[in-house]
Amino acid sequence: MKMRPWNNIKINECNEPLISIPKSISRLTPHPYMSLGAPYLSGADPWVLRKSVLKRLIRAQQYLSEINPKLQLALFDAWRPIAVQKFMFNYTIEETCMSKGIDINDLSVNGGVNDVIEEVGRFWAKPSTDPLTPPPHSTGAAIDLTLADMTCKPLDLGGEIDFIGPESSPDFYKKDSFGMPNSKLQVFQDRRYLLFSVMERAGFVQHPNEWWHFSYGDQLWSWLTKKGNAIYGSAFEVSKDITHSEPSFIT
Repeated sequence: MKMRPWNNIKINECNEPLISIPKSISRLTPHPYMSLGAPYLSGADPWVLRKSVLKRLIRAQQYLSEINPKLQLALFDAWRPIAVQKFMFNYTIEETCMSKGIDINDLSVNGGVNDVIEEVGRFWAKPSTDPLTPPPHSTGAAIDLTLADMTCKPLDLGGEIDFIGPESSPDFYKKDSFGMPNSKLQVFQDRRYLLFSVMERAGFVQHPNEWWHFSYGDQLWSWLTKKGNAIYGSAFEVSKDITHSEPSFIT
């Protein structure tokens, strides 16, 4: 699997703690990965973020309320232990192979599994325990979220969170929405841009392949903002309550 360009960014860990996300920020329940049986060990809580990240998330919610008081942010996922990253990485590979009719045990050149791994790798970070290349969610710096109404019903942004495909690109609908002001495509583009604008205003960067993924302080953030270094490594390095296991994913 190819290295991402931001994986070469140096990390100067600032040792900020993980902080519980207040209930004033809505979350989609039940938690999607817990529902699949992902291994959140020792009672680990996915609804935590680094202190400065949480401050910016609350700020983004305030910005959204100022623009449209009938909307709110709705969290899909926040901090993700590496064991969970490994579980979801493999789960997504298995599900994608199944949907394409590919034998996951056929690792030959023509088997198709390696192509699936590359495709999944554009969306799911390698569950690495290398402190130099932590998965973004493992740092407590990244969040997956969408827009919702005040009953926490998610709006349609033209694609499901975690979908593996081109529709997940933040600007997928931008070109086709030109000249179609009343179309669904324009609605999808406007909603995606609204989410991006409030998150960017609060200091977050957006993943280039995922309309729902934003982060502050990790390697991707440093790379996109041209900062000298990231400030967050894997959160288990700064929290005594977090455990992790060595991944053994498909390669």
